[in-house]
Amino acid sequence: MQKRLGFLAVVSAFALLAAACAEDGDGGPTDGDVAECPDTEIGCIEVGADEAIRIGSILTISGDTASLGLDSQHGIELALDYRDGTFDGTPGQVADHDVEFQHEDGGCTAEGGTAAGTLLASDPTIAGVIGTSCSSEALGAADAILNDEGVILISPSNTSPALTDPATRQPFYYRTAHNDKIQGAAAAQFAAEELGATSAATIHDGSPYADGLQQVFCDVFTSQFGGECTTQEAIQVGDTDFAPLLTSIAADSPEVLFFPIFLPEGGLITAQARENADLDDTALIGADGLLTPDFIDSAGADNAEGVYMSGPSLEFSGDFYEGEFLPAYEEQFGEEPTAVFHAHSFDAANMLFDAIEAVAVDDGNGGLLIPKTQLRDALGSTSGFEGITGSLSCDENGDCQQTATMAMNIIEDGDFNPIFEATLDLAETG
Repeated sequence: MQKRLGFLAVVSAFALLAAACAEDGDGGPTDGDVAECPDTEIGCIEVGADEAIRIGSILTISGDTASLGLDSQHGIELALDYRDGTFDGTPGQVADHDVEFQHEDGGCTAEGGTAAGTLLASDPTIAGVIGTSCSSEALGAADAILNDEGVILISPSNTSPALTDPATRQPFYYRTAHNDKIQGAAAAQFAAEELGATSAATIHDGSPYADGLQQVFCDVFTSQFGGECTTQEAIQVGDTDFAPLLTSIAADSPEVLFFPIFLPEGGLITAQARENADLDDTALIGADGLLTPDFIDSAGADNAEGVYMSGPSLEFSGDFYEGEFLPAYEEQFGEEPTAVFHAHSFDAANMLFDAIEAVAVDDGNGGLLIPKTQLRDALGSTSGFEGITGSLSCDENGDCQQTATMAMNIIEDGDFNPIFEATLDLAETG
């Protein structure tokens, strides 16, 4: 692994723009001269000579889903640590300036994403935001609010197809996470080809993530593999009694029950499904929103045994992840990763840092001007960025993970053990 984990292929116009803005007639601004913001459309983030570049985050860092957001937050902090090429516990710099984080809790809800997005969007010193954890925090909430102020939102774990659908995508939104068109197709392939299932039922909680993922699963399961989705049920976040719903689902004897939701509902559904004898022969499959040790505690170890979980493969190529990143994670945070998106957040942070360095302009007094439009375009022009999660190239819709390897894990003896992988191209999912 190279000392710097990747590069940003930014068109030469950005370099020329920075050079032109740094020069006056004598080759550059002199002390006391103030460069003008090159972004005449939206404006610039201004960073004083002795000020830090301020980066926000919107992640779910409290409550039942905290293991998802804190894991990503650790990845962000490690990215800054590694800017000088080593994990030494000392934050590096971006564009010769310190970086200061403002971490906000989105709570994995639209309301939380709206509140956090509003707070960060109102601060003119925020250069960009990493997040959100859950698609519901972003879609029509944080993504729209930040977009209106010309602030980048780059997510390590939003997977809802709607966030990068041309009809609903916000121009300042990007993600390093996979699109659930990939995960849903991989889960359907596993159910049909590995389990031999011809029928399935799904449960979602109405969130963009859960509803979108189960719909892709059913679409692919029926159209490509000739299966049948016997029912697609919706629950409410906060529900606790699922016995009647599970009895209704069991009446159709589905061979698979796919429930890509969050805690605590996912743990309760698992425990209550185990109490229903008519579901004894039904394979239980969750997704990456439940791919955390907290799920086993929530469902109970005996109930979780044998449950399948889909999510991004962590079998990253090269030895950087195992040999350097994970030891640094465990040393600095005192635990192993608690979810699967820490590497995606590491890559998202580095992509944002690189984009800032590509477009930042010296203001003539030791400070920086970061043009918002150019920052968006630089990030969107990312091509061939060699990160932990692979080679990342952003398309016109903000998807930067064009190819993803999805794993299916089975819970055995309290561990998540990968038993199936599928590598799919986003372009091939339609």
